[in-house]
Amino acid sequence: MQQHFSLAECDVVGFDLDHTLCRYQLPQSARLIYDSFAQYLVTEKGYDEDLLTLAPDNLGFCCKGLVLDIEEGNFLKLAEDGTVLRASHGTKSMTYEEILEIYGRKEWKHFNTVSGMVSRTAKYYLYDNYFDLPGALLCARVVDSLDQHDGQKKYDFWKDMVAAIQHNYKISAFKEDCGMYFPEVKKHPDKYLRRCPESVKKWLKQLKNAGKILLLITSSHSDYCRLLCEHVLGTDFEEYFDILITNALKPGFFSHTPNQRPFRTLENDEEQEPLLSLDKPGWYSQGNAIQLYDLLKKMTGKLDPKVVYFGDSMHSDIFPARHYSNWETVFILEELLGDKGTVPAKAESEPLEKKGKYEGDQLKVPYFVSKQWGSFFMDRLPGLENAEETLVQTWSCKCISTYSTIAIPSLEAIADLPLDYRFTRFSSNSSATAGYYPSPPRALLPNEDSVMMK
Repeated sequence: MQQHFSLAECDVVGFDLDHTLCRYQLPQSARLIYDSFAQYLVTEKGYDEDLLTLAPDNLGFCCKGLVLDIEEGNFLKLAEDGTVLRASHGTKSMTYEEILEIYGRKEWKHFNTVSGMVSRTAKYYLYDNYFDLPGALLCARVVDSLDQHDGQKKYDFWKDMVAAIQHNYKISAFKEDCGMYFPEVKKHPDKYLRRCPESVKKWLKQLKNAGKILLLITSSHSDYCRLLCEHVLGTDFEEYFDILITNALKPGFFSHTPNQRPFRTLENDEEQEPLLSLDKPGWYSQGNAIQLYDLLKKMTGKLDPKVVYFGDSMHSDIFPARHYSNWETVFILEELLGDKGTVPAKAESEPLEKKGKYEGDQLKVPYFVSKQWGSFFMDRLPGLENAEETLVQTWSCKCISTYSTIAIPSLEAIADLPLDYRFTRFSSNSSATAGYYPSPPRALLPNEDSVMMK
C-alpha cells in the first residue's frame, strides 16, 4: 500500500455528524447526558437518589476505550494484546494485585470477540464515544450503590441502563419532547453545540467545487440532524451535501445487506416504504453501504470510486467503514489535543471576544487525560517478580493504526491545507505514530517519560 493519502485522490468524501462535523461543548453535554440517564434510573427504575448528585470532578472517571465487564461490574483498560492494564470495580480503582487475581496476566476472556469485531454484547460494553461516556460513570456509580446496599456479586442493572438510553434517544423522542436530552438541546443549542468554524465550511465548499461527492451519514434521526446542522452549518446546510443519510443505524449500515436494511425516503421526518434501489442523490433514512456504493458508481461514472469517511467512533464509523466497505477512514480524536496539554495554535486562532461564551471551559473537560485511567494511547505494565515495568500500547491505540488511514483532532486541523496535501498514512511498515496529524500524541514518542502515564 502506498505511504501517502490525499483527499485529491478521493471521489467521495463522507462525514459522520455528531462529534465530527458537529462538535459539542463537552463539559455541558457530558453533564446533560449523565443527568438524562440518571433521572430515568431513579424515577422510573427506583435506583438510589444519590446518583442524581455529581461532584465536578466525578466526570474525570470517563475515558474513551474502557470496556465494562457487565456481569462483574468492572471497567477495564486493555493492552494491545488483550491483557488488563488498569481496572476499577465500580468507580474504585483496583490494585495490580487484584487485577492479577481476577484477570491474570493473560488475554481477557472476551478479547477475541471485542477485538475481532470492535463489538459490544450482553456481557460487555465498549465505551468509545462522547455520547456513551457519561453512561460509564453512571454504571460505575450504580455498581458502588448496589455493593453498598445489597453486597451483590453479579450485576443485572444493564437492562435498565439500555432502557434509559432508549428512553432518551429513541427515534420519536425528539418529536415527542420525551426524556431530558432532546428538549434541553432544543431549548439551549448554544450551550451544548459549537458552531462550525468558517474554515471548515469553506473547506466543504472547496471539496464540492473540486468535483467531490459529499455524503453525510449519521445515526441521528432526521429531526435532530436538522437541528444540529442548522445550528452548526446554517439553514443552507443541505447545499453542502449530495446525499444525506439519517437514522443510518451504524455499524449495521456497513455490515447489513440491502434486504436486511433497505433505504427509505422521508416525509415530514416520517420514514416511508422501503426502496428496492437507490437511484438518485437526496435525503434518505436507514439503508446500507452496498446500495449507496452502487449509486456512487453511477454518479462518478467509475467502476471503483474511492471513498473516504470521517468519524469519531471506532465501533460505529472507522472499523466498519474499513472492514466491510474498504473505505479510507479519517479518525477524529479530540484526545490528540489533550495529550499535549495545549491546543495547537490553529485551533485557537479565533480572538477571545469571538469565542462562544462556553468555549473557555473547553480544556477543563475531563476526558482528555483521566487521572484514574492515564493516557488513552500508552500505559505501564508492572514487571512480574521485580522485573522492570514495560511501556505498552493500549488496545484502543492499536485499533487506530490498524483501521484508520489517518487520525486528526478535528476537521479544523486540516481545513486550511490544500486538497492535494499528502498525509503519511498508518500502514504496517511505518512507525506507530505515522498517521497522526498534525503531530503524534506525546505518549507515543520515544523516550518521553510522559506525565500522562502516572
